[in-house]
Amino acid sequence: MSKPDSPTPALNREVFQRVVGLFAPHRAMVVRTGLAVLAGVLVGLLPPWFVQILIDEGLIKRNLEVVTVYSVLTIVAVLASAGLTLLYGYWSVVMGQRIMCELRSDLFRNLQAMPLKFFTNTRTGEIQTRLISDVGGVQNVVSNTFTDQISNIAIVVTTILAMAVMDWRLTALSIAMVPVFALVGKWVGDYARNVSKGTQEQLAEFNAMMQENLSVSGALLTKTSGRTDVVLSKFDEENQKLAQWQIKSSVIMYLFFGMVRLITQVAPALVYWLAGWLLIARNDPSITVGKLVAFAGLQARLFFPLSGLSSAQVEIMRSFALFDRIFQYLDMRPEIADRPGAKALVPGRVLGKVEFDHVSFGYEEGASTLTDISFVAPPGKLIALVGPSGAGKTTLTYLIPRLYEVDSGSVSIDDIDVRDLTLESLTSQIATVTQETYLLHTTVRGNLRVAKPDAADTEIENACRLAAIHDQIASLEEGYETVVGERGYRLSGGEKQRLAIARAILKNAPILILDEATSALDTASERLIQRSLQNLMEGRTTFAIAHRLSTILAADLILVLERGRVVERGRHEELLEADGLYARLYRQQFDSPEETPALPIEAV
Repeated sequence: MSKPDSPTPALNREVFQRVVGLFAPHRAMVVRTGLAVLAGVLVGLLPPWFVQILIDEGLIKRNLEVVTVYSVLTIVAVLASAGLTLLYGYWSVVMGQRIMCELRSDLFRNLQAMPLKFFTNTRTGEIQTRLISDVGGVQNVVSNTFTDQISNIAIVVTTILAMAVMDWRLTALSIAMVPVFALVGKWVGDYARNVSKGTQEQLAEFNAMMQENLSVSGALLTKTSGRTDVVLSKFDEENQKLAQWQIKSSVIMYLFFGMVRLITQVAPALVYWLAGWLLIARNDPSITVGKLVAFAGLQARLFFPLSGLSSAQVEIMRSFALFDRIFQYLDMRPEIADRPGAKALVPGRVLGKVEFDHVSFGYEEGASTLTDISFVAPPGKLIALVGPSGAGKTTLTYLIPRLYEVDSGSVSIDDIDVRDLTLESLTSQIATVTQETYLLHTTVRGNLRVAKPDAADTEIENACRLAAIHDQIASLEEGYETVVGERGYRLSGGEKQRLAIARAILKNAPILILDEATSALDTASERLIQRSLQNLMEGRTTFAIAHRLSTILAADLILVLERGRVVERGRHEELLEADGLYARLYRQQFDSPEETPALPIEAV
């Protein structure tokens, strides 16, 4: 799966149809809102007519009754129109927010379905920009623009009809300005779309840089490496680029509204001149004061929605650049997904037999990380993975829960190819303790419940006792309600790993992966949890990657990997007798440091 290409500037029909399609599940509310808009528009036409009668038949003829009646009717019509506007505005916001909620949910769900490869190839800041900034950027279009444009179109059509009935000559002059609005809106809208695209791409770059440098790990790297000046220089550079794009975006809107304001101020003057010419030069008796005031009111009513339509054109063109980016993420399909008819592993019935049958895998096309791996892990046995850094040990364990898909061969659990199992049931039956423990910025209890959301407090405490971490948690001021901080930085490395072990105990899965599970523990702490790990591994098929070979001496099967291949296999004593790579690694770790430098045996 490749990263989506950059959006193209052209507005295409497919994207437009998809945006309109967002409203499809809300047809009833669309119709209801549309009817309220139409009612509000029709009621809004009444005040200019009432004003004409009020002036011509009331004020000029000094008829107080007419003045009173039509003043009251005007007030009633204005209040009714305002009430209807408030009603359909509320319905529009509710409908828009429901659509936005669905859009965010669909986008997040699709991102959650992406394989691990997607997240290793895409910066977190870029993903966050798509989910937060891009979606937020189209919110106004979805929540308000739809209803506003229905209202504006209805107002324009009905107002032009009303103006034509009042005086077709003044109307002809007024609508001559309409093409000017359209041309201005299209020119500014096309340019705004390109600017919006550039702004969002730069914002994604900016967010990614901030995420990398303002996280706890990033801040620690900056301070310990003495690279503050480099980070500040890079920030200033990206900040300046973002400012330039945002200046362009703001100037566009100022330019647009300035031109609209110019048109709306010139047009009434032209209408007054034409009315004066008809009345004075042609002595046209149909031009009355009341009609001219009413027509001016209708003209103002016409230009406001016209400017709204033009500004909406600009807004829509800008938002379509964002919709392009959003739909690209929505259209991504995960390479790893449930096959049709996939089976679900039944909790409590999984034996835990794992088999690799001629498995080969590479992270990139043409590059092999694992080559022709075959072995069987019987249920309840301990399989140790040993080898130098980069040998492929961690990669091998990634293939069991389908974090990556094999290129050839197969991985099976209880004689069922993992590709024929549902991902949810597969991951529910595998517990993993990784070398780098990731903790959420929440309480200790909340982090433990990641493994089992419905776990009782007694279960949590028992798991922590088995992981030799309960006493440390209890000594904290707030105990299990202590917030661990971002990525668990309030805890030591050993404490974080023991919490991870407690999570694995709590999950109680039949297959267990221990990837350097005790690498952050000192010797005393390691001894504390060795018995706990033995209890945890009992009856479970366990894959253990160990930095310290002493932790896997009792393994039922040791696989020795080098450059992605299994070069040796057997038990500890057998491999020592074979005097191969395993024996050399063992001697290097346990011989005197003065005799042989230690060779690090780490996970990839």
